[in-house]
Amino acid sequence: MSTGEEAISGTVERVGRYRWVICALLFAATAINYVDRQMIGVLKPTLQAEFGWTESDFATIIFWFQLAYAIGYVGFGKIVDTLGARAGYTVAILIWTVSHMAHGLATSVTTFAMARFGLGVGEAGNFPAGIKAVTEWFPQRERAYAIGLFNAGANIGAILTPLLVPALVLAFSWRVAFYATGVFGIVWLIAWLALYRRPDQHPRVTAAELAYINQDPADPVEPLSWGRVATYRETWAYALGKFCIDPIWWFFLFWLPGYLFERYDMDLKTFGLPLAAIYLISDVGSIAGGWLSSRLIGKGWSANAARKLTMAICATCVLPIFFAQSISSVWGAVAVIGLATAAHQAFSANLYALPSDMFPRGAVGSVVGIGGTIGAIGGMGMALFTGYILDATGNNYSVLFAIAGSAYFVALALVHLLSPRLARVDAR
Repeated sequence: MSTGEEAISGTVERVGRYRWVICALLFAATAINYVDRQMIGVLKPTLQAEFGWTESDFATIIFWFQLAYAIGYVGFGKIVDTLGARAGYTVAILIWTVSHMAHGLATSVTTFAMARFGLGVGEAGNFPAGIKAVTEWFPQRERAYAIGLFNAGANIGAILTPLLVPALVLAFSWRVAFYATGVFGIVWLIAWLALYRRPDQHPRVTAAELAYINQDPADPVEPLSWGRVATYRETWAYALGKFCIDPIWWFFLFWLPGYLFERYDMDLKTFGLPLAAIYLISDVGSIAGGWLSSRLIGKGWSANAARKLTMAICATCVLPIFFAQSISSVWGAVAVIGLATAAHQAFSANLYALPSDMFPRGAVGSVVGIGGTIGAIGGMGMALFTGYILDATGNNYSVLFAIAGSAYFVALALVHLLSPRLARVDAR
């Protein structure tokens, strides 16, 4: 090893790496979040057969989840800015785990919608608390990469669900599947309470790592009011970007299992591997998107140029989804849809980084909360529209894939129009 390499290695060793343990905890929470969230999509054909649901009935259940998510997101944004990531995450996972397990008691569209509403409230806390934790534990140059890593947990959860849940259903029942997967949240909460503190209060963080985390210029840590946060164009750059892309991810998450069932004549035993492959490809996108912009910033690019170039590349990669409906091969569809979901995750990792680029730490949770609420409102509309289109067209997805293919360029255009330089807000 050269002298220069030894110096670099020694610096890394002296700085410490405990912040990556925190990132691993956030990754695990996000994976559990998505197992709990996606189960309704994976079980859709089973539940439709048992309860006789139409596409509009299913859309109604999804609508109530997203309404709760919209309410919970903005609420948890404020909660985590006020109480911190540790307490905010604790409240969130308690609510979502109890609500998730309550699905096992549901017997109708109404009772499923009630359970989904509780799940939506709790799950809304995952990203405000997670991004707050990243803001506390990582310098700006590493944040998009850290967000990309923990956001990759969404894809791991989405991979595990179609592999684990059918096995539980076939061995026991769909009700037992909800109870069994609820245990993951309980185990994670025990680990979170044992391992998480703010870096300046954590006994495992060295002075060198703390200095590395705090290398960016100091900014106010006091929470800002929602009213004040909502006056900034930068808040709406983020929020309208979420409004465009979040409904597409919800569409993929909740309707892809049914699409594979119907389009390629699959069943509970055979659709798991193609669906898992789509989300495995997505995982690569999530990490690569965060890595690319962080790499560019490390080479001296501005955050503005690095984030937007990365998002433009991602938007381009979604375009082949226009042709998904016409692909006759299931694995051809997996490749095209997987590229689109990977591009979404890469785009999302960079979009999630914008609040910490533009706002002081005391406002990040609130900005993320407002953006998540606006995104969930878009998702509510997309859910009802999807149910209507599928019932009206005999389950033809062409219009829906066309919307998915164009949404990311619209999102990037809105971000650039409202914040052409991603200028940092002066919140003094």
